[in-house]
Amino acid sequence: MKQITLNNTLPRVFAGHDGIHSDVWQQDITLERGKRYLISAESGTGKSSLCSYIYGYRQDYSGKIAFDGQDIMGLTVAQWCDVRQRHIAYLPQDMRLFGELTAMENVELKNRLTGFKSREEIIQLFEALGIADKADSLASKLSIGQQQRVAIIRAMCQPCDFILLDEPVSHLDDENNRTVARIITEEASRQGAGIIATSVGNHLKMDVDKTFNL
Repeated sequence: MKQITLNNTLPRVFAGHDGIHSDVWQQDITLERGKRYLISAESGTGKSSLCSYIYGYRQDYSGKIAFDGQDIMGLTVAQWCDVRQRHIAYLPQDMRLFGELTAMENVELKNRLTGFKSREEIIQLFEALGIADKADSLASKLSIGQQQRVAIIRAMCQPCDFILLDEPVSHLDDENNRTVARIITEEASRQGAGIIATSVGNHLKMDVDKTFNL
């Protein structure tokens, strides 16, 4: 996948609203593989909706979203499975960890589907993010910041053309923010992948090619 394009896209809930000033909604934009984008948003402007649209979780929008020119509304279940396994790595804002599994089990569950990372590489990520001592703790017993770091490691466990991150550092301090930014940008560089990161407040501390105000 080389490009994600949005053409006059708008959440249906915003239809008929006057005075929408956005670099994304009702615009024609192209997100290219290999480039880094920040989508800066205020609460209630549709940040998580946008991520859900791109990942195919929701279709309640007008306009068009396309992968390499193909309207995603026409993708089959099999095509969506391929997109999610090989083309787009996604970190949702709510993280969606299994609380009854340990931190390591949450990551390994994803990695068993892809076989993308060795156990040694996963352990190194836990160490880099300062949660090696939490690997065998239940996800439900971790702090929100620790859960966020586990979810970031899980997202890195697959091949991809784009890394889609919905508020990836909202619960992290500056030091962990910088570590996460380094890990994500290094992974993106290895794969030649693009990065699309959203933020309401705390921005991922990375250099970007373009910032969109939602």
